[in-house]
Amino acid sequence: MQVTVTVNGEEYTRDVDTRLLLVHFLRDHLGLTGTHWGCDTSNCGVCTVWLDGVPVKSCTVLAVMADGHAVRTVEGLERNGTLDPVQEGFVQCHGLQCGFCTPGMMLTARWLLDHNPDPSEEQIREAISGQSCRCTGYENIVRSVRWAAEHSTVEATK
Repeated sequence: MQVTVTVNGEEYTRDVDTRLLLVHFLRDHLGLTGTHWGCDTSNCGVCTVWLDGVPVKSCTVLAVMADGHAVRTVEGLERNGTLDPVQEGFVQCHGLQCGFCTPGMMLTARWLLDHNPDPSEEQIREAISGQSCRCTGYENIVRSVRWAAEHSTVEATK
């Protein structure tokens, strides 16, 4: 089946098998390998992307379901050579270790800050609760999101 998906602002049309998962479409058909594939059960959240502005686990979405829709991946956070404050926060506060969960965490954090520019630690932890990190214990991830909240501007997130 032919699908047309707008990914990070660019439109792509590809012929795909109707069983192809969005995570594999992004990685294998578009070469966007920032979206990781983890557990095959939608428990870990490492495959999180935005579908029409809402975080989804791309291992639960078929590529054909994204036909005509907009997807944002971690590659779409950076704007004009400038890191998003969330990306910068992960650097500044050591919010990543192995980096496997990082793309999904960053997209979830960006979504949270777009909807709540000054979240509490509890709200940050709740927002990322659908994602597993096996390395950091979440303390530095939470600090990274707080850093981004304190350093974000309206212009930085658009």
